[in-house]
Amino acid sequence: MSLNFLATRFQCSWPWTTLVMLCDGRIVCGCADPYGKRVLGDARAASVHEIWSGPAIGALRSDLNAGGSKFCGDCPLKLPLKKGDVPVVRPIDAGPLPSRMYVECTAACNISCAQACCAPETGITRTRQAGMLDFDLFRRVIDEAGPSLGRVDFFNYGEAFLHKRAIEMCEYIKSRFPHIYLYTSTNGLALTEAGARRLVHSGIDEVTFSIDGASQETYVKYRQRGDFDKAIANLRAMADEKRAGSRDLPFLNWRYILFKWNDGDEDMHLARRIAADIGVDRLCWELTDHPEDSFSRRFVSGSSDLESIRREIWDDNNLGNAIPGAMPRARIDVRTLVPGLPLIARAGQLVRVRTRVHNLSTRAYPAQATYGRRLVRLGAQLCAADGTLIDRDFARAWLPSALAPGGNADVPIDVPAPNQPGRYTLKFDLVSEGIDWFERCGSPTTTKSLWVRG
Repeated sequence: MSLNFLATRFQCSWPWTTLVMLCDGRIVCGCADPYGKRVLGDARAASVHEIWSGPAIGALRSDLNAGGSKFCGDCPLKLPLKKGDVPVVRPIDAGPLPSRMYVECTAACNISCAQACCAPETGITRTRQAGMLDFDLFRRVIDEAGPSLGRVDFFNYGEAFLHKRAIEMCEYIKSRFPHIYLYTSTNGLALTEAGARRLVHSGIDEVTFSIDGASQETYVKYRQRGDFDKAIANLRAMADEKRAGSRDLPFLNWRYILFKWNDGDEDMHLARRIAADIGVDRLCWELTDHPEDSFSRRFVSGSSDLESIRREIWDDNNLGNAIPGAMPRARIDVRTLVPGLPLIARAGQLVRVRTRVHNLSTRAYPAQATYGRRLVRLGAQLCAADGTLIDRDFARAWLPSALAPGGNADVPIDVPAPNQPGRYTLKFDLVSEGIDWFERCGSPTTTKSLWVRG
């Protein structure tokens, strides 16, 4: 096909993995379509399989394989291709069902975020053919797609928990398909305390509260008509209920967008203290470039202030944490009989490496976790002699038990020597399984030379 109509060439992987169901049952291809302009089908009239395998998404995949599509319009999810780059070519047939879905309960919201595309004043609710997602439609879609789904994002535009059956929907997903990773993002204001506590027991895996300030004065400048104390009270209720039940789920995030009125040291330090007092799992900052007259000037790209919090920013990595001492950090000592000498092994031989792992943070590192996510293990990554990564998941070892703050443990790890003789490097790091490596948030790694003989 000719791409002369495209100002820039681009690619996107969403149509091979993800569908988004709007609250009226229409299916769109991405989460960056607030007004439902890029419709692939309608779950009220067709099955998820028919939409996922239908002509609309097939044509979109074909276009993207060639480097772009008119269908995508001004979608910000597009990944521009540089001159000379060749787009990734994926099969037009992406399998019978998606692996991820967004479920929008409603496009309505109980507050108005300044100049946001989904603020009630934009008329977003008028772009939907229904105000609230029909429960029977929701159930039919989940029953069909559930076996193939690895993740459900229980939000899109609007405030999900304005739907009177939203918590019941979460319970339904996790009771029918416990394997699904269920995530939601909320302003926290539509929940009652009882509802917040019930949500903890729904089985939901992760909940993000969007609270952009450390007091009503700063919070309400963006979250207009919002109630800071209520949002914090519901976040606290979830943390208390989780603690009282000795539960490791849901993982509780506080996400704080930085604006010019809430990015000072006083506000940010207060947010850190409140988050630590509540006992949330993670506090992260988020940077934005809108509203144009309000975004944070303090943390612009290239500034020293930005560098000072870079690891604490939501999009930088999946483990960064702005709560004092909660950033995952560890020291790994590789213990050899003769310090300074490389490890030596025959090709294909299993080598046992003795290490001692030190927890340098104020949070314990779990050796076990519900559904196998967020447990911490020692990993050995195989690199070439010059440090070039060959195999990130080369070897793993379990911690003997939860590693307490400031504690240490001896952790032996069995590493298979490569079949090809030569000189290699092993890089040791801790990994929060299913989330990220500690190195991504600045934790030091330990390297050791490995000589493989024939």
